[in-house]
Amino acid sequence: MIVRIIDYRSDTVTHPTPEMRHAMAEAEVGDDVLGDDPTVKKLEEMSAHMMGKESALFVPSGTMGNLVAILSHAQRGDEIIVGDKAHIFNWEAAGASALGGVSYRPVPNNNYGMINPNDVESAIRSPGIDVHHSRTTLVALENTHNYCGGGVLSEHDIKLISDVARKNEIKLHIDGARIFNAAVSLETSVSELVKYADSVTFCLSKGLSAPIGSVVCGSTDFIIQAHRWRKALGGGMRQVGVIAAAGIVALDKMTTRLAEDHINASKLALGLESIPGISINPNSLPTNLLFFEITKGDPQEIANKLSEKGIKGGSANRKWRYVTHYGITSDDIDYTIATMRSIFSESL
Repeated sequence: MIVRIIDYRSDTVTHPTPEMRHAMAEAEVGDDVLGDDPTVKKLEEMSAHMMGKESALFVPSGTMGNLVAILSHAQRGDEIIVGDKAHIFNWEAAGASALGGVSYRPVPNNNYGMINPNDVESAIRSPGIDVHHSRTTLVALENTHNYCGGGVLSEHDIKLISDVARKNEIKLHIDGARIFNAAVSLETSVSELVKYADSVTFCLSKGLSAPIGSVVCGSTDFIIQAHRWRKALGGGMRQVGVIAAAGIVALDKMTTRLAEDHINASKLALGLESIPGISINPNSLPTNLLFFEITKGDPQEIANKLSEKGIKGGSANRKWRYVTHYGITSDDIDYTIATMRSIFSESL
């Protein structure tokens, strides 16, 4: 019988803290579609203040947050520039194209998720120059960058892209699903990281441990448009203060503990590096996302054996991702390293 469960599949598997559960049970609520939910209003005000933006909008998911941002900035027939490894481009069901008639123009991401300002400049198109072209209206960055090992973009990186956007009169959006991890890694504030952006989306339901929800932030005029798109996409919610209450606790209590997840990720990466059959570069993993390769043995068989020991994560593919988060302790890391070392020694 498995007693110990350590789930590395994602930081979306976190459970609400006891304080969140209490806040949810006691939340003051109203009909948010009618603008009557005071807890949602408080969460949105807190979020806008933390991001240094005028206004904010609570949405059910990060995917919806990015989508309402894109649709608020762009029109049908427009084009947005994204990294070729971006979550918006690869993992959000082409929502901007399917629902908004907005096309994607990918440019290469480097190893930590940055895109080259020169590539962005070259990719920008204006229908005033050639009527065959769509109009570029937006460039989107991702911070931290999921597919690039949890890579972190600095304020300087973001300004480089912002300068190109401003020069060409297009908008800059940041998919900041894990923006607080980036801020902790760089020892700066989230407002500094997003000050050059016209809009930003961040998740409450990943490392911050709230059960549901993301927040979109930007100017008041932008949020008015985003609000309309949220309604059109079916994201209008009623007495949603019962969920927003957990988000308030997340912003109050959970952002400062993310360094613990980074420390645990580094410890795990160093431990995995010492196991024959695993290839990993600990120095390339600055936050809570670990990417590594199974170089020997049957990956699915190894994943099954780990699951029997209570360790969730891994697949039939040789490239695996583990994510540390609230609920995973330093002792869990020790157990994971010892268990993996034992299983790999048996499998090779």
